[in-house]
Amino acid sequence: MITVKEATTKKDLSQFVKFPFKLYKGNPYWVPPIIKEELESFDTDKNPVFENAQAQFFLAFRDGQLVGRVAAIINWLEVNEQGLKKMRFGWFDFVDDLEVSKALLDKVVEIGKSHDLEYMEGPVGFSNLDKVGVLTDGFDHIGTMITWYNHAYYPKHYEHYGFVKEKGYLENKFKAAAADPKLFAKANLLIKKRFGLREMNFTKSSDIMPWVDKMFDLFNETYSKLSSFVKITDVQKEYFKKKYIAFINPEYIKFVVDKEDNLIAFAIVMPSFSKALQKANGRLFPFGFYHLLRAKKKSKDVIFYLIGIHPEYQNKGVTAIIFNEYYHTFSEKGIDNCIRTPELEENVAIRQMWKHFDPVTHKKRQTYRQDL
Repeated sequence: MITVKEATTKKDLSQFVKFPFKLYKGNPYWVPPIIKEELESFDTDKNPVFENAQAQFFLAFRDGQLVGRVAAIINWLEVNEQGLKKMRFGWFDFVDDLEVSKALLDKVVEIGKSHDLEYMEGPVGFSNLDKVGVLTDGFDHIGTMITWYNHAYYPKHYEHYGFVKEKGYLENKFKAAAADPKLFAKANLLIKKRFGLREMNFTKSSDIMPWVDKMFDLFNETYSKLSSFVKITDVQKEYFKKKYIAFINPEYIKFVVDKEDNLIAFAIVMPSFSKALQKANGRLFPFGFYHLLRAKKKSKDVIFYLIGIHPEYQNKGVTAIIFNEYYHTFSEKGIDNCIRTPELEENVAIRQMWKHFDPVTHKKRQTYRQDL
């Protein structure tokens, strides 16, 4: 018999966060989160997303043993401002037992119906900067700190419940050596001259901070037309600024500005922390910090986290400026592999941007939808 319990206490939420450590124990491709940070992201007093969202966390037990978890989420900005009456769910993990996944999803359905929502979609997080999608191909590739990994049996559980595909995502990688400067070095000079643009590079995080709000505004403007985009609020900007910007290598953040110093493009790249997080195994102490700091300095793999270009400058070759700057940075640091975060299949523009780098699609993922 399966019983489902809502996680409301610190002990319950600790079980919620730690369940995947048991489910994926010994798996060489799963990348664990830092337990403390995961718990803080679920804390309504610490994560500003809860000003406009709500979440309930559920644990499934069989004979007293924890066998699954799910977060049921409503983003009220999405529901009220965009008119998308969507029930979100994420952090959905379970043993290979259809009764377990069904019992958890039934809870999501129950909450969605109680709020008169029209459909549910998952796995997704609270907002656009959270993890998204269930892995459907590429199970033998190591995960990243910004994606969920899952067992190969997951998709059959969604399909058995009656879900259909909602959105598809592609994950690509390419060798840094494939970034042939002949493709962008000359264009870089022409584009800067034609539009009066210049690049901005950084060596200190403190120099980036005054620009971060403008960067998030540009992010909102860049992606506003993509399906299910939910803007980043002012409070969230402050949260992400404190939590992430100082941890990213300043030389991996590139800006492009016009003659009036208006920000018209940005890119954020992160060193890969995957192997460091595996060594840390969820904890910063006693050695987790060491592994993460070493990866920050020494990792030869990087992840292209975000790229934003003002709509007026899209398709005008501005990426040549960004790529030219990264070429020099990566050459200096001896970077081997460039990994891209999940990109919507419908985002043809982003694929066109990378086509000259001989990218290889090494993972596919998707979200699932069901009407309520």
